[in-house]
Amino acid sequence: MKGLLRKIYLEVRIPVLLFSVALGLVMFLLTSLLPKVLGSMDTFLLKMPFIKPLLSAFIGQDIEGGFTTEMMQGFLWIHPSVLALVWAHELMYCSRLPAAEIDRGTIDFLLGLPTSRWKLFVSETIGWIVTGGVIVGCGLTGHLLASSSLQPSMRPGLFAIAGIGVNFFAVYLAVGGIAFLISANSDRRGRTIGVMFAILLVSFLLNFLAQFWTPARSFSFLSVMEYYRPAYIIQSNAFPWSDVICLGMIGLTAWTTGGLILRSRSVCTV
Repeated sequence: MKGLLRKIYLEVRIPVLLFSVALGLVMFLLTSLLPKVLGSMDTFLLKMPFIKPLLSAFIGQDIEGGFTTEMMQGFLWIHPSVLALVWAHELMYCSRLPAAEIDRGTIDFLLGLPTSRWKLFVSETIGWIVTGGVIVGCGLTGHLLASSSLQPSMRPGLFAIAGIGVNFFAVYLAVGGIAFLISANSDRRGRTIGVMFAILLVSFLLNFLAQFWTPARSFSFLSVMEYYRPAYIIQSNAFPWSDVICLGMIGLTAWTTGGLILRSRSVCTV
């Protein structure tokens, strides 16, 4: 397995480094701009009141009483650029086996190695978890570095930040587990990425619509974003046990199913 892990390291080290630096930089900049954005937000909402329900739906919190510091701090962690960077890494990484290997015509060599398909799958999983931890950790580091220069009233507690970090990583695990499942059923990397992009888009839109459209609320449980609420974690200062457990179960179920399919499916490069 050491050889497989070394192969994974050599193949993904540059993209992971770029994603890590990018997420750390984005979180640093967003956190640094927090005081300026928060100071002008109420004025902006007064001039453009139609934005209020859209923003409320986006962060999953009612902002009728004003856009608070906690809401803005939570908004940092659901900013589109933050989600896009993490999900882009997952779509790249989790489509490697077997979709990308079949697409490149290298799956015959990989399956010809003296190891089982299950060990291949576990090796890819270890790389996925480690690289995800590095990227999310860099995002947390960028946030902490920038928040150290903010006023105490604009800094969430370390407990809340830890809760958001764990919840964010649980979202990472759920999305990656689904991506492994899609890849295990596919022969083309482009198709895998396309299907996963559609799933993430529907998940994001469903969570958005459920905030102000009653029919969508009945299906909001199908969205992974339903179980990720950074603003609520900061406001309540409570660890999101139920959300983390739900996301973990989604990721574990999808990942296990994908591994079983990969172990038993017929793989053909012709």
